[in-house]
Amino acid sequence: MTYPQPPRQDGAGYAPSVPPAPSVPGDRTEHAPVPAARAERVSAAPDSTGEAPAPRSGPGRDRYLDLLRSVALVRVVVFHLFGWAWLTVLFPSMGVMFALAGSLMARSLARPAGGVIRSRLRRLLPPMWAFSLVVVPVMFALSWKPVREEGLWWFVELGSYLFPLGAPPFPEENGSAGGWLELSWADQAAGPLWYIRAYLWFVLASPLLLRAFRRLPWVTLLAPVALTAVIGTGLVTVPGTFGESLVDFAVFGSCWILGFAHHDGLLKEIPRYLVVSSAALVMGFGLWWASGHLTEEGWNLDEIPLAQATWSLGFCTILLVHAPSWRKLPGRLAAWDGLVTLANNRAVTIYLWHNLLLMAAAHLVDRLWAVPWLGDAFDAQIEQSYEVLVLIAIWPLTALAILAFGWVEDVAARRRPRLWPNGKGRTRGA
Repeated sequence: MTYPQPPRQDGAGYAPSVPPAPSVPGDRTEHAPVPAARAERVSAAPDSTGEAPAPRSGPGRDRYLDLLRSVALVRVVVFHLFGWAWLTVLFPSMGVMFALAGSLMARSLARPAGGVIRSRLRRLLPPMWAFSLVVVPVMFALSWKPVREEGLWWFVELGSYLFPLGAPPFPEENGSAGGWLELSWADQAAGPLWYIRAYLWFVLASPLLLRAFRRLPWVTLLAPVALTAVIGTGLVTVPGTFGESLVDFAVFGSCWILGFAHHDGLLKEIPRYLVVSSAALVMGFGLWWASGHLTEEGWNLDEIPLAQATWSLGFCTILLVHAPSWRKLPGRLAAWDGLVTLANNRAVTIYLWHNLLLMAAAHLVDRLWAVPWLGDAFDAQIEQSYEVLVLIAIWPLTALAILAFGWVEDVAARRRPRLWPNGKGRTRGA
């Protein structure tokens, strides 16, 4: 079983083609002017805020984008359990998350940038603080000590658990071999925090990025790919955690800015066949580059920055240019409405805790061998279906984590705390 590792026609004067209109009354998220002529509404991608996005026209949420967020979260969990490299090609979850988050950010920036950034930080940081409040004391309780050679700088780095501009420190080994907390548990627990750090960088940079995009859209959109080609291929190496952060920013920067293009309607102004064919060419380049730079993990695009950047950009472009505007999930998908709503309202909680929950689920499955008669009678079957059993076990554990910690997302968003916000018994958009 595997778990994630810590980070690892240009045109001038472009502006949205439609002037902004007032936000819809009753919106439960940040109220910001939005283009009135575009029916599609932007949902909050796993943008680390967990807020319910506002509609572009009329009440309701764009359930297509909510569905994308949910699929992205499930794909992350499945990948970190099974380690199937081809999943990073089948559905590049992180690129999708950043693209949807960028779209929401562009809409919110119709208001003063300072207030928007403060609101984003308010929604982003408390769930991370709750996570850190549990994880960091356990690290210390298991004999984590400051690194003597780093002196006071080690304590400064601890501040990344409060405001993650850099990579939070953690012990390489902590816990005990064969115990409930294995030696690498801290490494695995800190793994998801790279996303919080990258999201924070994008939030802080968004006012400048959006201004640049509306002046030189294509240059701004493609600039992060060019940067990835320089610093993500070894042509230029930026050392340390700053280098890792900069590579993450470059790799997913075009996806974030693609969200701006989706929000402003730029993709709708280009013939669809041209958008799709161009995206396919970009994706083809990504696969070609990956084929010549495979690592020991094979086609895991997470380990091939330029392939990840180009494949994710092309993939997200196709998803967004074909985006329908669903006020409710159609057909058989409607049966999943409650779970999709829950996943969107608790996206940060699910993402932050899923690695620890995978480890806990694995320990529960291990206990099956200790159950009298069961372990002996079904030893081979447990061994053969081990990962599937872990996948089954993690969802009840995820439900417990939502009940225990998910309410922090409501408090951060200044909403009434809810234990199980799956939309049942509530009015649409409430």
